[in-house]
Amino acid sequence: MLDAQRSDFLAAGTPPAATRRDRIDRLILLLTENADEFAEALNADFGNRPYAVNLLSEMAGILPDISATRRNVQKWMRPERIRAGALMGMPTVVEKKPLGVVGVIGPWNFPIGLVVQPAASAFAAGNRVMIKFSEVTSRTAELFAAKVTEYFDPTELTVVTGGADVGAAFSALPFDHLFFTGSPGVGALVAAAAGKNLVPVTLELGGKNPAVIAADADIAEMARRVMAARLANGGQICLCPDYAFVPRAHVDKFVDAAIEQGRLAASTEVETGMVSIVDDKNFDRVAALIDDARHLGATVRDTGTPLDRRRRRIPPTIVLGVTDQMRLAHEEVFGPVLSVLPYDELPQVCDYIAAQPSPLAAYWFGPQGPGLDQFRERTFSGGMSVNDFALHCAVMAAPFGGVGHSGSGAYHGKTGFDTFTHQRTVTTSKLPFSFARLITPPYPRALTRCLKAYLAWERRGANRRVAQRAKGRR
Repeated sequence: MLDAQRSDFLAAGTPPAATRRDRIDRLILLLTENADEFAEALNADFGNRPYAVNLLSEMAGILPDISATRRNVQKWMRPERIRAGALMGMPTVVEKKPLGVVGVIGPWNFPIGLVVQPAASAFAAGNRVMIKFSEVTSRTAELFAAKVTEYFDPTELTVVTGGADVGAAFSALPFDHLFFTGSPGVGALVAAAAGKNLVPVTLELGGKNPAVIAADADIAEMARRVMAARLANGGQICLCPDYAFVPRAHVDKFVDAAIEQGRLAASTEVETGMVSIVDDKNFDRVAALIDDARHLGATVRDTGTPLDRRRRRIPPTIVLGVTDQMRLAHEEVFGPVLSVLPYDELPQVCDYIAAQPSPLAAYWFGPQGPGLDQFRERTFSGGMSVNDFALHCAVMAAPFGGVGHSGSGAYHGKTGFDTFTHQRTVTTSKLPFSFARLITPPYPRALTRCLKAYLAWERRGANRRVAQRAKGRR
């Protein structure tokens, strides 16, 4: 498949804007003409995933970004002229060249949306795309693979399905770029496999995302917002808050309001209510995190509904008294469980968060002011939202990505186009002399004199600036 795509890419040459827009249009048709079937398959894979959730998260939610990308293709792909080069007698153009064949490895929590969105960016940049679907949502994977053949030639877009062995083989292919969304553990394996072929990798990972409730916030309202964020997609989103720092004096009020929000979400009809945990393996893992915390002395509060393994339902849960010995303190939950940690002073919170692996998202709930400024300055994360959930991801014109343990690289909007584009600099000499001959023997004495004079000029300027700053400090 890879050889066929690369051969066709090389034979066809750089695609014009019309071809790129056509591929994006067919991608939009693939989503919109089969929306009902995809929603049914997703519901079957999860056990319960409401129709509206499927339409929003996998299709309607990503289409604005895809449509904006389509509109801007011609503008983004134009060569860029560098004015400084022309002034120096070296006219310079930066070409926007497609890379070739892009591999996309998708996750199970949003199996369609998180492969289609990077695929659209890769198409906009002029590439061919191979997608590896998650085997966890197998019905959706098989349906999507079958539908793709109705809209695309396999030399443009092809889909691979299968288990971990297929995923490992896919990761080891010599793509021109590899895009992965998933857990940090698997992401490390993907990056290692790609590194053997020197394949550049974009990693969209997760982490334990913190939420901080300001001391002067509306505690009950912020508790409802944090809990709603924790329960989105059944808690199975890499952007969900994993733990919340709450002023010590307001912990009880926060927990009561959060539990009430959880009870409201859990009380709706099964068919339209909370998303089920995706499979038995993940259900057992989340249940084990709760049991481990309880066994080691944590206080566990939930909505009163028992765990239901048959339907893979875990009630919205709050855990208090989490210690460093508990798995819950270190493992990403990916379920409807929120740890609540009391705090006395904001610097202690910032120190704790800064000492952890960088999360994909950080959240501040409360008024803007010195507290938020301190939180922004002293913590590090892929993105940040204030007073609501995942807003920084929803603004599609802005870059979205992780940092450190939560990923590398970014996409959405023009950033996505740039991710899958090689910016090739082309410079033409209009100089009255040969630069190559200037830097090869025999070296003219004038060159040495000019270089020494330039270094002395830079030295004098730096000395003057340092002296001025020192004088100002005195």
